[in-house]
Amino acid sequence: METIDFIQMKDGTRAEYEFLGGLWNTHNEAHLADGVLALLKAMRGPKLGYKIDRYEHSLQSATRAQADGADEETVVCALLHDIGDSIAPENHSAVAAAILRPYVSEKNHWIVAHHGVFQGYYFFHHTGRDRDSRERYRGHPHFEACAAFCENWDQNCFDPDYETAPLSVFEPAVRRLFARPPQAFA
Repeated sequence: METIDFIQMKDGTRAEYEFLGGLWNTHNEAHLADGVLALLKAMRGPKLGYKIDRYEHSLQSATRAQADGADEETVVCALLHDIGDSIAPENHSAVAAAILRPYVSEKNHWIVAHHGVFQGYYFFHHTGRDRDSRERYRGHPHFEACAAFCENWDQNCFDPDYETAPLSVFEPAVRRLFARPPQAFA
C-alpha cells in the first residue's frame, strides 16, 4: 500500500490504520527530537531586557540541574521547560508539559506544567499579581519539588557569567527521552 483509500477517517480499515501507524512511528522516530530541539533553538536571539536570551536560560537551567546531580529526565525537563515560550507565551508551561507528558514521569510533567505559577513567586508582586499563587497547590505531592526546581534551576538562570554547557552536552539525552515508547495517560 502506498496511500490509504479513505478520505474520511470513519471509512478507514484496520489495515489502513496499521499502515498509517507504521509510517507515523517511523517518521516520529526520525524527527520528533529534531522538532523539539527546533523549538528550543527558536528561543535564540532577542534578550527581551534580560542579560541572556531564553535559549541560554534553558541551557543554564539544564547545566545547573546536571551539576546538582539531577537524573537525566529531570535535566531534559530543565532544558525544555520553556519551549512553549515562542508559540504560547501566556501558557508556555502547559505547552511544554503537553509535549513532554508521554515521555516523562508524572512528577516531572507536573513540575513543568506548574513551573510558571511557581516562578511567579519571584516576581508577581512586582507586576500586580499574587506572588503566593502557588499556594493553591500546597499539599500536592510535587509542590516542594516544583518550588525547588524554580529556586535552583529557573529563577537563578539569567547569569551571563555562569559557565553554561552547550546544547551538544544535552542533545543525546533529549534524543534518548523522545526515543522512549510514549506512555499512555488518561
